[in-house]
This record gives sequence, structure tokens and C-alpha cells, in this order.
Amino acid sequence: MSITEAHTALSAQIGQQVGVSNWITVDQAMIDRFAHTTHDDQWIHVDPERAARETPFGGTIAHGFLTLSLASRFAYDCFAMLPGQTMGINYGFDRLRFLSPVRPGNRLRGHFTLRDIRLRNPNELLRRTEMTMEIEGQDTPALVADWLGLAVFTP
Repeated sequence: MSITEAHTALSAQIGQQVGVSNWITVDQAMIDRFAHTTHDDQWIHVDPERAARETPFGGTIAHGFLTLSLASRFAYDCFAMLPGQTMGINYGFDRLRFLSPVRPGNRLRGHFTLRDIRLRNPNELLRRTEMTMEIEGQDTPALVADWLGLAVFTP
């Protein structure tokens, strides 16, 4: 598939949900590992007793960046390489909001809606996808973001 054909095919999907990922459970061990890796050991993440006493959350909560980092896994669940594509590159975010705390034991999954696709140059498509990270059993998502990704094609 040429980049032009890919652009045409993806353009037809603008405004449509293009993927829903598998569920991932966030537990305290994951939160602790993330805290260790990022050197962000703030007590609201790693001290369950203190967090239960001193926060309105009833216990610890996941780091916002831990929640966001799961987006890569969710994208792997939803997006295969396009024919002729050699790689995909995370290009960043236009908008990102953390709407609801993620507590240990919560299950998350990503919902993706294609918002825009454009030819960035003869070898790259820039895709803007709205990602909503659902918390199982809750009305308010953990986060919403407009995620930019480059699909790089063979010259």
C-alpha cells in the first residue's frame, strides 16, 4: 500500500472509533515499581496507610504519568502497522487531561477515535487520535488526550 492509499483509507475513518484495547489492572506493586523507576515516591502513591488517613481518595492513587504510560500498550492492542509502513513514532500530545484518579485494583482500557490524518511529507502520515482511558465501572475516564503519531513509510 502506498502512503497515498493509506491516507485515503484512513481519511474515510475520521470521526470513527478505530480501536478499543484490552484491559490492564493497575495494582500497588505496579505503582511502587513506577515510583522507583521515576524517583517519584510521593506518599500519595506509595504509602497506603498515610494516603488512607490524609487524602480524599481512601488510599493510594497511581501517578498520572503511570496511567498515561499505559497508552503505548493500549495502542499496540489497537493499531497494526499499515502495509508499507516501516515504523510508528510517538509525536506527542496536543491536549491531555487527567480527569479521575486511578486506584490500586482499577482496570483500565483505551478507546481511540481518529480525529485527523494528514500527509506531513512524502514518507510520513501524521495521525491525531483522541484517546480516552476508561476506568472499569466508572463514568469519568482516567484521562483524555489528543495523541499525535507519525506513520513512516518506505521512501
